[in-house]
Amino acid sequence: MKIQAPLVKKARIEMLPLIDIVFLLLVFFIYAMLSMAVHRGMPVDLPISETARVDKKLILSVTVDIDGSIYVDKQPVDLDELTTVLKARAGEDKQPGVLLFADRTLAYQTLFQVLDKIRLAGINRISLQADQEKQP
Repeated sequence: MKIQAPLVKKARIEMLPLIDIVFLLLVFFIYAMLSMAVHRGMPVDLPISETARVDKKLILSVTVDIDGSIYVDKQPVDLDELTTVLKARAGEDKQPGVLLFADRTLAYQTLFQVLDKIRLAGINRISLQADQEKQP
């Protein structure tokens, strides 16, 4: 009499749950990268606008604080050196752009001095940033 040995099933990795997890991780990292790309400026009290929107194609971030301190991508820069720093950071980009974050109580003259230095660096695509007005 011949006795049959029980068949041992090999362990296998199920692919459907693995694919679900991979897509979930992909979506998480895409949203994480999108949120980091926009917020490169220093925290300042921005003015409020109803039609404010962010142009994500611009590459440099210039922040002017309430006391007149200037930062390029979170690095402090003197007003006299702003033009050379922006030229160096723009590099070989054909149409560099700047996101300008300025405090809402900043003196008008200080804002125009910074705008002049940005234009002297050969950058004409300047986007003034503002917070969107909250609808009631």
